[in-house]
Amino acid sequence: MTIALRFAGRIGGFAVDIALAAPPRGVTAVFGPSGSGKTTLLRCIAGLQRLPGRMRVGDEVWQDDGRFLAPHRRAVGYVFQEASLFPHLSVRRNLLYGHRRAARAGVALPVGLDEAVALLGLEALLERGPERLSGGERQRVAVGRALLSGPRLLLMDEPLSSLDAGAKEEILPYLEALTEAMSLPILYVSHDLAEVERLADTLALLENGRVLAAGPLTELQADPALPLVHLPEAAVTLEATVAEVDDVYGITGFAVAGGMLQVPGRQGPVGRRRRLRIRASDVSLALQAVEAMSILNRLPARIEAIEPQDTAGVQANVILRLGREGEGARIVARITRKSREALGLTVGGPVFAQIKGVSLVASGSAAAAGQV
Repeated sequence: MTIALRFAGRIGGFAVDIALAAPPRGVTAVFGPSGSGKTTLLRCIAGLQRLPGRMRVGDEVWQDDGRFLAPHRRAVGYVFQEASLFPHLSVRRNLLYGHRRAARAGVALPVGLDEAVALLGLEALLERGPERLSGGERQRVAVGRALLSGPRLLLMDEPLSSLDAGAKEEILPYLEALTEAMSLPILYVSHDLAEVERLADTLALLENGRVLAAGPLTELQADPALPLVHLPEAAVTLEATVAEVDDVYGITGFAVAGGMLQVPGRQGPVGRRRRLRIRASDVSLALQAVEAMSILNRLPARIEAIEPQDTAGVQANVILRLGREGEGARIVARITRKSREALGLTVGGPVFAQIKGVSLVASGSAAAAGQV
């Protein structure tokens, strides 16, 4: 059920020209600065904002030149920045509000009531009123109500932006579990890159009302032509699988495309899929393998591109492909121009990536990070 759309027009003085295709499952993060058109895109998808264009969800046309499906006829679950629960209804009755409407219409639900309650950890909250909930609890209820309305896609408009850091950490593991358990496509608007790295499979970068780029998160993070690689906190996320656990030293080996990475702690069982994060500032380069050093993660790689990091040319971003022939995953190293010239680095040349820190992007108590 691919979602394909194109909206073009003006809202006051703001010009919009957004074309996007989202995959049939998983999280597509819509990322960009304030005023880039992220919320406008979601409102157009939901039918709350009308701009010239077209949109198709699977085999259903929601908008084209001669058709505009009204918002109440679009099978959309919408989670806003504020939870907007019915204040006179308990958590249970808020959830059942969407559930009963979907049941009357004969709509197939992506999850049942009991499953939604379990996935979102709402069992102990069912009889409470919204006024007795924390901010994170209210948002979990809002997500549950949206899911139980029978949506074909879920829209989430910066659902964590009004929460403090503690509340965000409380709710993120539930969102991770939810996205892993469901086949429902989710469009997730955010300006917080840490949220995107934890939740998204696909990324759409918006800038000034246009899609700057769209594709797999792991590829766009290391694209030298895009702004992500130039951010101070630039990093890449890698899909990884637990390959081995060293019980003597308490270190887990993760297989990634093009090599093996070691992370402190027992992160098993073997075969479990996880996501790793490597900051550009944590990667140094060498022309030869250096054995006598404390850094354990030293992988062969090939240089794919070298781009200046700043206008003064003091630093450079070196885009690498892991593996002796550069057949693996992309990572980024941020080094000084002096180091680049001293090493004589050139595109296509072989190097060894020395990775000082690898973070395990995970939920709950399983989260870990370390210098290895």
